[in-house]
Amino acid sequence: MTCIPHIFIIFISTTLWSTAPQSSALQFPINVWPKPTSIKWPHPQAIRLSPKFTISSPRHRYLIRAARRYRRLVLSEHHRPLVPPLLNLTSSPPLQTLAITVSDVAAPLSHGVDESYTLEIPSTGAAAELAAVTAWGAMRGMETFSQLVYSNPAAAACGLRISDAPLFAHRGVLLDTSRNYYKAADLVRLVRAMSMNKLNVFHWHITDSHSFPLVVPSEAELAERGAYGEEMKYTAADVKKIVEHGMEHGVRVVPEIDMPAHTGSWGEAYPEIMSCANEFWWPAEAEWADRLASEPATGQLNPLNPKTYQVVKNVISDVVAMFPDQFYHAGADEVAPNCWKTDPHIQDFLSNNQTTLSHVLEIFVNSTLPYILSKNRTVVYWEDVLLDDTVRVSPSSLPPEHVVLQSWNNGPNNTKRIVSAGYRAIVSSADYYYLDCGHGGFLGNDSEYDKPPGADQGSGGSWCAPFKTWQTIYNYDITYGLKEAEAKMVLGGEVALWSEQADSTVMDSRIWPRASAMAEALWSGNRDEMGKKRSGEAVDRLSEWRYRMVGRGIGAEPIQPLWCIKNPGMCNTVHDT
Repeated sequence: MTCIPHIFIIFISTTLWSTAPQSSALQFPINVWPKPTSIKWPHPQAIRLSPKFTISSPRHRYLIRAARRYRRLVLSEHHRPLVPPLLNLTSSPPLQTLAITVSDVAAPLSHGVDESYTLEIPSTGAAAELAAVTAWGAMRGMETFSQLVYSNPAAAACGLRISDAPLFAHRGVLLDTSRNYYKAADLVRLVRAMSMNKLNVFHWHITDSHSFPLVVPSEAELAERGAYGEEMKYTAADVKKIVEHGMEHGVRVVPEIDMPAHTGSWGEAYPEIMSCANEFWWPAEAEWADRLASEPATGQLNPLNPKTYQVVKNVISDVVAMFPDQFYHAGADEVAPNCWKTDPHIQDFLSNNQTTLSHVLEIFVNSTLPYILSKNRTVVYWEDVLLDDTVRVSPSSLPPEHVVLQSWNNGPNNTKRIVSAGYRAIVSSADYYYLDCGHGGFLGNDSEYDKPPGADQGSGGSWCAPFKTWQTIYNYDITYGLKEAEAKMVLGGEVALWSEQADSTVMDSRIWPRASAMAEALWSGNRDEMGKKRSGEAVDRLSEWRYRMVGRGIGAEPIQPLWCIKNPGMCNTVHDT
């Protein structure tokens, strides 16, 4: 046999990945991230790709585009792994074709769509075959195929069969574009990176108290007055581009227009529908419970003003028209009681009716939820709407068949509370999945930063410190403590990048490769076949994958010195035996 440069001959185990903890990337001839659920590779080899390699696919608007994209990638990437794959190069003719078959071409990109696929790459030079139920599963399979291709000239792993499907249907990234602005091109790059990691939901937290960057046609003044500047807006054309890019990559784009709290930016255009807008967020000498907002800036919609619903319904209608996804995120988190208490109109209502702020929130939910449902949407709320200690609605206002709750507080305990109440859950626990944590605080004039040398320096101003490492994210079991029936109500999870201290300059490195860690945990799990956590085995694979993402234009941060992967096992805490 002849070998192309840097492909070596060695006898290795009969499977691509061992289920026992390993320290060395030498055990993994080719890395696929996230790790497939099943792979059979009895005689590991590699095969050249023909310079005229093609991908044939059924006629499908987005699948055809994806096939063209992946063909260009595998022929031009010329990826050189940090640890060269120890594989024989087969003497068979070069691989000419990847043939794709899809049994349900019409299946839409929606929650729960079948993303399973099987991939076979013969060692004989015969066509590789990718079979999927849907076009979206075929896209996942093409991503796997692309990661099995490397070197210059291009070669691919061969003699293998992969059967793959995700554990969880909802695997996402939340990005906040209100506190700091991101260009549309950044969001396009984010979607592309998500697709590489088989993540399928971009949760776009578009607006907040700080800015309203979305141009809503029927309420154009909201962005005109609420955006940071003319060049810091998202037009209908921008949204169409991002949504379309999502379709081409199998990534749903779910909009969040947070309300009734986190709406201070609305007050620039409509001060009459606001409570406590443009106030100092934490009055001097006040207790934390008497704050007007959980951070600067202030402002909550007034649910007792009829004009509020005129504006809100216009916004909802336009957003639904721009975003075709079946999920609509309506926020409803962190209602600050004192903001409404200081509003004279609401004060009179509470006094005259001997009622509570929870009643005020119920008025808002009962006036907006049916309208969103009339647009044929499933509504996602933050957990606060049901679980907040002070301001919450009755479950009777939140029909479980139409409402999904997203957890962020109190780790697995709140997930348990959500599913025990009969609701489907999306997990974004701040203890595990918040990517902004551990970078200090953004408040000025904070005495917490001025502690004498030698004293405990605390959290450095970050309310959710410490920094969430990739290991913390990878090892989190989002159904921890749940019974089997309860676990089935967990749709999946999302890592979240809140942008008080993030923008385009750090987006890639804050998200990647930590989001990759969640991607594998939610796709094929974080345990080996013996039920043991496999983060120790994953570290070399993640280093390799991070390196490949960088080569693809994603500025993912390193997780180790390069020396570690070049010296297998030497960076472990305990030497493998």
